[in-house]
Amino acid sequence: MARRSPLHEALALIRLAIPFAIGQVGLMFMGVVDTMMVGRVSEEALAAVALGHIYSFGICIPFSGLIFALDPLLAQAFGAQDHRSLAATLHRGAILVGAILVPVVGLLWVAEPVLRSLGQKEEVLPLVTGYCRACAPGMAGYFAFLLLRHTVQAMSIIRPVVLAVLVANGANVLLNYLLVFGHWGFPALGPVGSGWATTGSRFVMAALLFLMSWPVLRPYWRTPVTDRWRWSAYHKIFALGIPVGVQVSLEVWCFFAVSLIMGTLGTLELDGHQIAMSLASLSFMVPLSIGMASATRVGNAVGRRDIEGARLSAWMSIVLGALVMTVSAAAFILIPKELARLYTDLDSVIEMAALVLPIAGVFQIMDGTQAVACGVLRGIADTRVPAVINFFSYWALAIPVGWLLAFRGELGPRGLWWGLTTGLAVAAVLLTFRIRQKFRTGIVAAFDSSAAKAS
Repeated sequence: MARRSPLHEALALIRLAIPFAIGQVGLMFMGVVDTMMVGRVSEEALAAVALGHIYSFGICIPFSGLIFALDPLLAQAFGAQDHRSLAATLHRGAILVGAILVPVVGLLWVAEPVLRSLGQKEEVLPLVTGYCRACAPGMAGYFAFLLLRHTVQAMSIIRPVVLAVLVANGANVLLNYLLVFGHWGFPALGPVGSGWATTGSRFVMAALLFLMSWPVLRPYWRTPVTDRWRWSAYHKIFALGIPVGVQVSLEVWCFFAVSLIMGTLGTLELDGHQIAMSLASLSFMVPLSIGMASATRVGNAVGRRDIEGARLSAWMSIVLGALVMTVSAAAFILIPKELARLYTDLDSVIEMAALVLPIAGVFQIMDGTQAVACGVLRGIADTRVPAVINFFSYWALAIPVGWLLAFRGELGPRGLWWGLTTGLAVAAVLLTFRIRQKFRTGIVAAFDSSAAKAS
């Protein structure tokens, strides 16, 4: 097997990561459009959609982990050219999507009592409920899109994903315009209309990806899989997916918790924090995409039993992630006020954002490294230990340290950001050491080809 050079591998990762990044930014932009549209209706409408996004995203994250678990199974099967195993995983993934929809839609339907129990403002709860219920049918399109995306990206096929996301963004803008404001004879539904726009655009996204990917997927869809309803066939998916869901949830919920704590410091502090978090989230799409590319490259290499190739992909992706986040870190440190001014003209908010953005610059490098490391570990099907690392880093370190620095150390918002930076630094170091340990002790393919052949 020919040995690849580091430059060759870096270029391969970049070629794969760029469409991933476009797709991820596109998915993120759909939420931005919803917020921009309803922000012109009323403050209550804006608050309802913002709260609805947080609630629905918080619900989806744990269940999305089960779909993310398909990454190593699909990528390794494709790398080994084991088409029956890949088909079996795809069929089981489709059934899993159907099972996931039941609790997700149920939780969206009861948003009002859940949010009331969490102390949210009574006046926005009916609007949040209407928005969440309008979004509920679209979850079928969302999870179907995830399944299809993970399947084609395991084959390094990304263009259909990018095109589907771009078209869906256009549909989302048009549907928001029609249903939020009531143009062209449509009813003006406000936040509820935005929810229906989200549902419609998600179905467009899933349908387009299915149609564009059908020539590649047809042989796998038509491959008979006799054990698709057997519980034991899903053991591997749950064994990998539950830790991934826990891992991602712990990280996302940690940031939600910090935002809630920040709100206790004051509205100005929360506004500055939200600007810094928005900028950090946008730049995070790059290392996240490199991590997704590394999961595919590493998984393909493990599937074809090319452990040296997997090791090269792993370390080159770590280096790339750190390099690109160094650039954004420099911007956060050197021009914080200019970046904050992109969001607001209020001098007080700009000053508050500029206070924490340099800390967010240090945070960037740590966050990028841990994101890529998680992708590498997912590619080699190592999910349990990363979940433990995330729990320790975020909930045993980031939040307690941030709280102590903010309140006992009297650092306020800076203390909470230093807490996050501390947790991410520890996560980055531990996850990187975990990669080193796994490659030293040996990598075993996760997909079960014998089971697939038996089916």
